[in-house]
Amino acid sequence: MKNILVPIDFKGNEDLLIDKAYELGDNFQSKVWFIHVAAPDPDFVGYDAGPQFIRDNRADKLREEHKKLESITNSLKQKGVNSEALLIQGATVETILNKTKKLNIDLIIIGHQSYGIFYQALFGSVSESLIKKSNIPVLVVPLD
Repeated sequence: MKNILVPIDFKGNEDLLIDKAYELGDNFQSKVWFIHVAAPDPDFVGYDAGPQFIRDNRADKLREEHKKLESITNSLKQKGVNSEALLIQGATVETILNKTKKLNIDLIIIGHQSYGIFYQALFGSVSESLIKKSNIPVLVVPLD
């Protein structure tokens, strides 16, 4: 197992997921790729980007998310695990699946958190979609 991909959503419960990625990356001498898929820009989905302050706010949020990813990868590097950070805008599941092909990923490690039926009906589950659509193994780490 040479490459592991770990999607991070920054909901504040990713420590267990990062620990599992470190454990597997260390044991198998794998490269661990952390990816955060941000929502696409509004003009990408057919809306105007809005006033400048909205674009500036969006840019600030993306910079903050990138710094968090870099912090995660730096902590793994200090422990001796090769890791990289990716911040990409797009549709979450499709973007993750595209990156698995481009990076020759051998394993996806994703967190799963239970939500109510109303949330599931509106938003679905990234982990469930990845399990259904992925051609490579998906390790699901319960975050509840």
